[in-house]
Parts: sequence; structure tokens; C-alpha cells
Amino acid sequence: MTKQINNLAAAACALALAAGSLLVAPATGAADNASNIAKGKAIAFNRTKGNCVTCHTMDDGESPGNLGPPLVAMKARYPDREKLRAQIWDPTAANPESAMVPFGKYKVLTTEEIDYLVDYIWSL
Repeated sequence: MTKQINNLAAAACALALAAGSLLVAPATGAADNASNIAKGKAIAFNRTKGNCVTCHTMDDGESPGNLGPPLVAMKARYPDREKLRAQIWDPTAANPESAMVPFGKYKVLTTEEIDYLVDYIWSL
């Protein structure tokens, strides 16, 4: 009986240690993600890059435009993150009449900048 209790205690300790290490890993990833979101926000508000606020109401943008839809509840609107990325890359693929700039297709933004922008917009 004592051996079973010791085995159970050892298993519980191993599980607790594993759970603790699982809690640490996302925090590092969260810091990276927060950094990517900050970079994406800088691109979105940069007048020579994304300049999203010209057409969209979003986050804490000043003097937002109303040509495009408000950028809110983006995870609900785009549960598939890749569809949001495709929309930013080339909105005319889904809607040939779109007034939105095809940021990737026309190389307005680099692939890396689009990834940061997607991280930010998907966080809204």
C-alpha cells in the first residue's frame, strides 16, 4: 500500500511539474505575440505603410475613415486566420470590386509586414 501511495505521489509531482512547465511556455510565446501585435499596429497606423485607419474605424485610431468596415471582433469575423491574411494580401481575389489595396499582390508590404499586420488586426 505504501508503495502505491509513493507511486501516486510521484505521479502527482511529475504532473504538477509538467503543468508548471506548460504554464511557462505560453508566457514566452505571449511575449513574442505581443511584440508582433505591436509591430502590426505600427504598420496599420503608418501613413506610408498599412494606413488602415484611413478607411477603417479601429482600436484607438484618430480620424478614422468609414469606407471599409470597422475592424472589431476580427476573430469572430475571421475564425480562420489565413482567410484574414488572404484578404489583406489580395482582397480582389474574393471581391473583384473591392476598393481595398492588395497589399501583398502589389508589394506595398513585405510578407513579414503582412504577418505582423494580421497578428494585430486579428487581435482586435
